[in-house]
Amino acid sequence: MMRMTPKQMILLATALLVLGVVIPFLMVMDVLESTFFLNFFAYGCQVSGLVLGMIGAFSAVKINRNRR
Repeated sequence: MMRMTPKQMILLATALLVLGVVIPFLMVMDVLESTFFLNFFAYGCQVSGLVLGMIGAFSAVKINRNRR
């Protein structure tokens, strides 16, 4: 099983959060059609990005705390 480093988690979380903001913005600007699936996909990107970012930040703090 491949394990992600905290830096990789934070980068992936950032990408998910940006995607979760860009998709609704494109829907508001009428570039993308607002569908039920696309709305929940954007919401899922935001929530999973937030959770993954928090886990990555907590992991980074734990690793740096143990180095002392």
